Amino acid sequence: MKQLTYYIDKGNDCYEPFFEYTISNVGVDEFYARQLCTYFIIRGTQYELASNEMDGEDDILVIKEIGRNLRGEDEKSFRGEGIHIEFRSPHERENFRLLSRIPCSTHFDAIRFLLKDVVDVPEIGQQLVTSTEIDEDRGVYVIYVKDLEED
Repeated sequence: MKQLTYYIDKGNDCYEPFFEYTISNVGVDEFYARQLCTYFIIRGTQYELASNEMDGEDDILVIKEIGRNLRGEDEKSFRGEGIHIEFRSPHERENFRLLSRIPCSTHFDAIRFLLKDVVDVPEIGQQLVTSTEIDEDRGVYVIYVKDLEED
Protein backbone atom coordinates (compact mmCIF):
# COMPACT_ATOMS: atom_id res chain seq x y z
CA MET A 1 0.00 0.00 0.00
CA LYS A 2 1.64 3.17 -1.20
CA GLN A 3 -1.16 5.57 -2.07
CA LEU A 4 -4.78 6.23 -1.12
CA THR A 5 -6.75 8.19 -3.71
CA TYR A 6 -10.32 9.47 -3.48
CA TYR A 7 -12.19 9.57 -6.79
CA ILE A 8 -15.52 11.33 -7.29
CA ASP A 9 -18.11 9.35 -9.21
CA LYS A 10 -19.42 11.90 -11.72
CA GLY A 11 -21.84 9.41 -13.30
CA ASN A 12 -21.78 7.74 -16.70
CA ASP A 13 -18.62 5.80 -15.74
CA CYS A 14 -16.71 9.06 -15.24
CA TYR A 15 -14.42 9.16 -12.19
CA GLU A 16 -12.37 12.20 -11.31
CA PRO A 17 -9.34 12.09 -8.97
CA PHE A 18 -10.15 14.28 -5.99
CA PHE A 19 -7.86 13.83 -3.00
CA GLU A 20 -4.71 11.79 -2.43
CA TYR A 21 -2.59 10.56 0.46
CA THR A 22 0.73 8.76 0.27
CA ILE A 23 2.19 6.44 2.86
CA SER A 24 4.94 9.04 3.43
CA ASN A 25 2.28 11.69 4.36
CA VAL A 26 0.14 9.55 6.69
CA GLY A 27 0.69 6.20 8.37
CA VAL A 28 -0.82 2.89 7.40
CA ASP A 29 -3.17 3.15 10.40
CA GLU A 30 -4.71 6.33 8.99
CA PHE A 31 -4.99 4.70 5.55
CA TYR A 32 -7.11 1.93 7.07
CA ALA A 33 -9.13 4.22 9.32
CA ARG A 34 -10.13 6.39 6.36
CA GLN A 35 -11.28 3.32 4.43
CA LEU A 36 -13.68 2.41 7.23
CA CYS A 37 -15.58 5.71 7.05
CA THR A 38 -18.86 5.75 5.15
CA TYR A 39 -18.77 9.54 4.78
CA PHE A 40 -16.02 12.04 3.98
CA ILE A 41 -16.33 15.76 4.73
CA ILE A 42 -14.02 18.27 3.07
CA ARG A 43 -14.35 21.97 2.20
CA GLY A 44 -17.90 22.06 3.57
CA THR A 45 -19.15 19.28 1.28
CA GLN A 46 -20.27 15.79 2.27
CA TYR A 47 -19.38 12.72 0.21
CA GLU A 48 -20.56 9.13 0.64
CA LEU A 49 -18.35 6.10 0.09
CA ALA A 50 -19.54 4.19 -2.96
CA SER A 51 -16.68 1.74 -3.38
CA ASN A 52 -13.46 0.69 -1.65
CA GLU A 53 -11.00 -0.80 -4.14
CA MET A 54 -7.39 -1.83 -4.63
CA ASP A 55 -5.25 -1.45 -7.74
CA GLY A 56 -1.89 -3.12 -7.24
CA GLU A 57 -0.17 -1.30 -4.39
CA ASP A 58 -2.69 1.57 -4.42
CA ASP A 59 -5.98 1.88 -2.56
CA ILE A 60 -8.94 3.71 -4.08
CA LEU A 61 -12.04 5.16 -2.46
CA VAL A 62 -14.82 6.08 -4.89
CA ILE A 63 -17.12 8.69 -3.39
CA LYS A 64 -20.34 10.39 -4.46
CA GLU A 65 -21.09 14.00 -3.64
CA ILE A 66 -24.08 14.33 -1.31
CA GLY A 67 -24.07 18.11 -0.99
CA ARG A 68 -23.37 20.76 1.58
CA ASN A 69 -22.37 19.35 4.97
CA LEU A 70 -24.98 20.01 7.62
CA ARG A 71 -23.34 21.19 10.81
CA GLY A 72 -24.12 19.46 14.07
CA GLU A 73 -24.42 21.00 17.51
CA ASP A 74 -21.28 22.02 19.37
CA GLU A 75 -18.87 21.30 16.51
CA LYS A 76 -15.21 21.84 17.37
CA SER A 77 -12.05 21.72 15.26
CA PHE A 78 -9.41 19.28 16.41
CA ARG A 79 -6.74 20.37 13.94
CA GLY A 80 -3.36 20.22 15.67
CA GLU A 81 -4.88 18.60 18.79
CA GLY A 82 -4.32 14.93 17.96
CA ILE A 83 -6.77 12.22 17.01
CA HIS A 84 -10.34 12.41 18.34
CA ILE A 85 -13.67 10.65 17.93
CA GLU A 86 -17.06 12.26 18.40
CA PHE A 87 -20.18 10.22 19.03
CA ARG A 88 -23.32 11.89 17.67
CA SER A 89 -26.99 11.23 17.17
CA PRO A 90 -27.71 10.31 13.54
CA HIS A 91 -30.89 12.42 13.53
CA GLU A 92 -30.95 15.71 11.66
CA ARG A 93 -34.04 16.70 13.69
CA GLU A 94 -31.78 16.62 16.79
CA ASN A 95 -29.12 18.66 14.97
CA PHE A 96 -26.81 15.60 15.13
CA ARG A 97 -26.60 16.02 18.90
CA LEU A 98 -23.15 15.53 20.42
CA LEU A 99 -23.19 12.59 22.84
CA SER A 100 -19.52 12.26 23.77
CA ARG A 101 -15.94 12.91 22.64
CA ILE A 102 -12.81 10.86 23.24
CA PRO A 103 -9.14 11.33 22.35
CA CYS A 104 -7.23 8.49 20.71
CA SER A 105 -3.49 7.85 20.92
CA THR A 106 -3.30 6.45 17.39
CA HIS A 107 -5.50 5.88 14.36
CA PHE A 108 -5.38 2.17 15.32
CA ASP A 109 -7.29 3.14 18.49
CA ALA A 110 -9.89 4.86 16.28
CA ILE A 111 -10.04 1.79 14.02
CA ARG A 112 -11.25 -0.30 16.96
CA PHE A 113 -14.36 1.90 17.15
CA LEU A 114 -14.79 2.30 13.37
CA LEU A 115 -14.93 -1.49 12.90
CA LYS A 116 -17.78 -2.08 15.33
CA ASP A 117 -21.54 -2.37 14.87
CA VAL A 118 -22.03 -1.71 18.59
CA VAL A 119 -19.73 0.60 20.56
CA ASP A 120 -19.41 1.64 24.19
CA VAL A 121 -20.02 5.38 24.31
CA PRO A 122 -18.50 6.97 27.43
CA GLU A 123 -21.11 7.80 30.09
CA ILE A 124 -23.91 6.39 27.88
CA GLY A 125 -23.10 2.72 27.32
CA GLN A 126 -23.62 0.47 24.34
CA GLN A 127 -25.01 2.09 21.21
CA LEU A 128 -25.68 0.86 17.67
CA VAL A 129 -23.47 2.44 14.99
CA THR A 130 -25.46 3.83 12.05
CA SER A 131 -22.55 5.36 10.09
CA THR A 132 -19.02 6.72 10.38
CA GLU A 133 -17.26 9.69 8.86
CA ILE A 134 -13.99 11.48 8.70
CA ASP A 135 -14.46 15.23 8.88
CA GLU A 136 -11.36 16.58 7.18
CA ASP A 137 -12.45 20.16 7.84
CA ARG A 138 -12.45 19.65 11.62
CA GLY A 139 -9.86 16.85 11.86
CA VAL A 140 -12.09 14.35 13.66
CA TYR A 141 -13.71 10.95 13.21
CA VAL A 142 -17.46 11.01 13.84
CA ILE A 143 -19.44 7.91 14.75
CA TYR A 144 -23.22 8.22 14.54
CA VAL A 145 -25.01 6.02 17.05
CA LYS A 146 -28.49 5.27 18.29
CA ASP A 147 -30.00 3.25 21.14
CA LEU A 148 -29.91 -0.49 20.58
CA GLU A 149 -33.72 -0.65 20.89
CA GLU A 150 -34.40 2.32 18.57
CA ASP A 151 -36.05 1.50 15.23
